[in-house]
Amino acid sequence: MGIEIERKFLVVSDAWRAAAHAVVPMAQGYLNDAASIASGAQNASVRVRIEGDVAFLNIKSREPGTTRQEFELPLPVDDAQALLKLCVGGLVEKRRHLVRQGVHLWEVDEFLGDNAGLVVAEIELDDADEAFDRPDWLGVEVTAHQRYFNLALAARPFSRWDAAERG
Repeated sequence: MGIEIERKFLVVSDAWRAAAHAVVPMAQGYLNDAASIASGAQNASVRVRIEGDVAFLNIKSREPGTTRQEFELPLPVDDAQALLKLCVGGLVEKRRHLVRQGVHLWEVDEFLGDNAGLVVAEIELDDADEAFDRPDWLGVEVTAHQRYFNLALAARPFSRWDAAERG
């Protein structure tokens, strides 16, 4: 079992683009929905993701805070494509840009399709209290805001948010 310690932030400028050293196209969907997690009927999201030319089945616990259990299993891309057709909600498509800042790697997700216009940056840490360099292009932290979870974006994409939610 893996443990993921992740923090998520809105991005307030394009200054990160100059430092991006790689970009990976991604498409993902969920085999369960946000409502089943929110109601407590299920305690984990089940995601199918194609990252470039590889694919994974990912199971992630839904716990408050920055730390979650995470299981990631490789899948043949053909199987992942078939599973994406079984997913509930919409497909979440994005380009993940990798940006090195100090000793940490930032993943800047530039969303496409129904989530176009949303850009978030994530950092994975070894410890929940670990210090990290905060780039100038980072905005407010949204780690605890469930509407920014990819599972939530599949059910209710950014294009359907009102001005207050985007704020």
